[in-house]
Order: sequence, then C-alpha cells, then structure tokens
Amino acid sequence: MKTFSAREEMVMELLWKNGPMFVSDMLEQMEEPLHFNTVSTFVRGLEKQGYVAHKVYGGSHQYYATMSRDEFKSKTLKGVISKYFNNSYLGVVSSLVKQEEISLDELKELIREVEKANKK
Repeated sequence: MKTFSAREEMVMELLWKNGPMFVSDMLEQMEEPLHFNTVSTFVRGLEKQGYVAHKVYGGSHQYYATMSRDEFKSKTLKGVISKYFNNSYLGVVSSLVKQEEISLDELKELIREVEKANKK
C-alpha cells in the first residue's frame, strides 16, 4: 500500500484535476513555489513507481496519471483493510463504531445503502 508524500500528493492532485501536464504547467498552478528540478524529480519518482507516465513532445515530457483518483482510493482502502483488519470490512465498521467515528444514524444509512445495492 502506497502513501504519497505531501509533494507527491500535490503532483498527483494536479494531474487528476487537470489531466496531462508539463512540469512548467504544474509549477504555474502550485500554491507553494518550487524549483523546476524539484517538481521534475517528484514526477519522475512517481513515474518509476508506476503512478505517472509521459508522452514526449519534442524535448519536453507531458505527464499523466496512470490511474484515477477513485482507483487509487479503492486500492489504498483495500490495502488498509487487508493489512490492518485481516480483510474484514466488518472489522473496519466495528472499529469505527467503537471509536465513535460513525454514528448510529450513519450506520443505519450504510445498511440501507447495502440492502439497496443488493436488490439491484
């Protein structure tokens, strides 16, 4: 299960939001001013890990995410459930209830949603 550093996450959020981008485009949209080489290093690192790929245009590389934000969230969630809850979704919900992170009303709504999905 991969977790991104703050700067890796910033790059991924830009790519998920905007689609394919050059590093110079990323720099223009970043709230925190960073050097071109710094951003390029993070993008190349994400590429080595398989989260980003690129197309070559002349001497420039246009980068794009290889999976959607939803695919990443799903993969990450499954990893957490596997690693920390022995693949038990019931264990996750039980933990949330015990820690009062989910209310009884929210739990009832979750049950209604599951029942509705099972009817389809």
